[in-house]
Amino acid sequence: MLELRDIVKIYQGGTVNETCLFNGFSLSIPDGQFVCVVGSNGSGKTSLLNIICGSISVDEGQVFVGGENVTHMPEHRRHRRIGRVYQDPALGTCPSMTILENMSMADNKGRPFNLLPCVNRKKTEEYRALLAQLGLGLEDKMGVRVGSLSGGQRQAMALLMSTMTPIEFLILDEHTAALDPKTAEIIMQLTGKIVAEKKLTTIMVTHNLRYAVEYGNRLLMMHQGRLELDLSGERRQNLRVDDLLQRFNEISIECGN
Repeated sequence: MLELRDIVKIYQGGTVNETCLFNGFSLSIPDGQFVCVVGSNGSGKTSLLNIICGSISVDEGQVFVGGENVTHMPEHRRHRRIGRVYQDPALGTCPSMTILENMSMADNKGRPFNLLPCVNRKKTEEYRALLAQLGLGLEDKMGVRVGSLSGGQRQAMALLMSTMTPIEFLILDEHTAALDPKTAEIIMQLTGKIVAEKKLTTIMVTHNLRYAVEYGNRLLMMHQGRLELDLSGERRQNLRVDDLLQRFNEISIECGN
């Protein structure tokens, strides 16, 4: 279970540009849910993910992960239980290192390296098998530097690497936004496969309304730090893209746009 209780987040506090994004915001996500989050720019989607991951602090309220209060836990410690894939494919991998070195680093997440070599070559075949599942031919490029790969190949690697070690939550921050349509489809199919196989509690922020409708079992629509929609069960199953688009238009009119 992931819980946010009475969260208050103020940006640029004490200045003329002070903005209160969240004011008493609460959210509970039970284990096993795949939650899609949509909303306009500035609605609080990415801030929500950053608060969960510890990238930004809260002014008031508490964050609980698996029943543990992690409100003041630093980001690197939270990431032992959380995997995150960013919008920019370059952020999830190290470009100057080879595919084998990147896989080895991800496999050692949360554990000390001490004075041992970074790469455990005994696990090379295990990594090859994992990469082969992507269907991108990366298993034959273990010695290639990741910086020379395409954005789609790097994002597929980032998704795979974020779930190599046991995690409780997967955070997807518009992870297909920087990709071309064909590659985005491949990454989304891979996402659905990994989430289902590993039974991961997942939060996916996306601007693609079709993905929000086709994937996951709960949908949240955010606006100005509030939840405008929270759909699951039958209401979620019957949701169409046109329904979401209509709600977006209604919000736009209400805001005077």
